[in-house]
Amino acid sequence: MITLDRRRFLLGTGVSLGLPWLECMGEDARQTEPAKRLCAMYFGFGVGLPSADSAEGMWHWFPRGEGRDFTFTEVLKPLEPHRANVTVLGGLSHPNGRRMGGHDTADTFLTASFLNNRFLQNTVSIDQLAARAFEDKTRFTSLVLSTDGGVGEPTRSSTLSYDDKGRPVPALHQPQQIFDRFFGAGDADLVASQRRMKSTSGMLDRVLEDSRSLRGRLGTQDREKLDEYLESVRQIEERVQRSQRWIDIPRPELSDEDRKILKLDADDEAPKEFIRTMYDLIYLAFRTDSTRVATYQITNMADCSSKAARFPQLEGFKKTLHSLAHDWNKPGGAEELGRWDQFMAQQLAYFLDRLSGAREGNGSVLDNTIVLYGSSNSNTHENMNYPLVLAGGRELGFQHGRFLKFPEQVPLSNLFVTMLNRIGVPTDSFVDSTGEISEVTV
Repeated sequence: MITLDRRRFLLGTGVSLGLPWLECMGEDARQTEPAKRLCAMYFGFGVGLPSADSAEGMWHWFPRGEGRDFTFTEVLKPLEPHRANVTVLGGLSHPNGRRMGGHDTADTFLTASFLNNRFLQNTVSIDQLAARAFEDKTRFTSLVLSTDGGVGEPTRSSTLSYDDKGRPVPALHQPQQIFDRFFGAGDADLVASQRRMKSTSGMLDRVLEDSRSLRGRLGTQDREKLDEYLESVRQIEERVQRSQRWIDIPRPELSDEDRKILKLDADDEAPKEFIRTMYDLIYLAFRTDSTRVATYQITNMADCSSKAARFPQLEGFKKTLHSLAHDWNKPGGAEELGRWDQFMAQQLAYFLDRLSGAREGNGSVLDNTIVLYGSSNSNTHENMNYPLVLAGGRELGFQHGRFLKFPEQVPLSNLFVTMLNRIGVPTDSFVDSTGEISEVTV
């Protein structure tokens, strides 16, 4: 029996059509190592931590017990079906974050950097380190999502992702736009698209050539400004070159079932539908190997301007998310915030359902994807003891089914080093890391 490469195309009359999955592709698929992926989601304003023996103790975010002998409280109970695929982490935080204001740490959830009123320059986030390592393997280097979109403002960012210069990577927030970019038919006129790519590439070449003669005639400050500008030009050039490599390859076809599930008209007026649609888009991007890196900031730390601040009210709660977080220690407040966090856990469980239900290699998409879900606050904006859930990655060497508590001295960056190494991005250290966290791996 013949075997075909899974990316084989039928060519004719100037049209390229991707083949459907055929049995003769099976041997090739077995020989190809499944993709390794990284995904991180963030929610803002912290969680409720009432005393275990109080009337509202069941709404404490962290489980009861420790190790494998633990019990989910009402908050994370939606994750019970995925118990074997998740680890709840307690005690971890960013040491730099402990020196920052309670509203200021979302920007540094994936960077571990230090920001204050005088120094607002961030550093690279772990997802973008992974994106750089995988950039030649997929059409898109990463998928960056948030409820509000764009970049927001320093310390109130609406993106989790930062490039190697510490600049925010704009987040997408419109489901239809995301779908069109990743799964749309693309440019109907392939020849015209190729011409535009060639023209853009030629223009960038001329800009870089002219800059060489100009740079020698500039003073120090102007040289620095020019170098920063040229770095932006080089990044555009890289994107153009990447687009040129993929322009002849059709975007993946989605099944009718996948298309029916998607609610591309979902918006922030219907939080459950909106969040699940964003999770669906990440799932499809992973399953089709359109990208191997994704981040999703569900809420930022700007209560007045964030669309997600009023998500609870749209789901029947009486307060904004910020108010729920502030009032958790008032009578009835822990249950109110706990029910909201339970709602969020239900959406996470939905995402894990989708990833675990898609078979791949010797396991599932979830088995080859490491998922980090959490916040940079514990209660009432305290920047310690981050509430964190680690999921997936069993084929990457992660083991689950436990609640692990760490001493304050262990930085969250240790987990980042572990995650990067397991997805094939060799990393000795990251910011303030002191090693790996071996407890989460086999």
